[in-house]
Amino acid sequence: MHKIKVNDCFDYSVEQKDGKLILNNHEAHADIRQLSASVYHIIDDLKSYNAEVVSFDKETKTAVIKVNGTIYNVAAKDQYDLLLDKLGMSNLNNAKVSEVKAPMPGMVLKVFVKEGAEVKKGENLFVLEAMKMENIIKSPADVTVKPIKIKPGDKVEKGQVLIVF
Repeated sequence: MHKIKVNDCFDYSVEQKDGKLILNNHEAHADIRQLSASVYHIIDDLKSYNAEVVSFDKETKTAVIKVNGTIYNVAAKDQYDLLLDKLGMSNLNNAKVSEVKAPMPGMVLKVFVKEGAEVKKGENLFVLEAMKMENIIKSPADVTVKPIKIKPGDKVEKGQVLIVF
């Protein structure tokens, strides 16, 4: 599932289920054709739309899209961003970050960083399996990794320090 915010005003919930596009809990029946790398033609409810992706920032998951000549600023959050929001970890870069603690009990499946690595905000740190779901924990800020206190296979408790910056 993705949460989409358009022009900081309008919120949408978008997901794919069984090959169908679900928009705000309703199945969308739009006919979408990609004309080039960044240009699309859309027919929805007997109305025609020309859409162009003017710019896209993969790191921040934001885009500028022009639809029939009108510019829209679009920001997206995927399931991992929503989880970080829910856990209160999305705004950690505003404060000085010195460590990452386990947001929940679970098992470490994979560690992506090594001690001494320079990590940018949003880069993957490790995968934590909790309640049969794999959660990718991302860096809350631009940091340098100091001691890594976990390895794949470790069981962790909520609040346990896992990585120090």
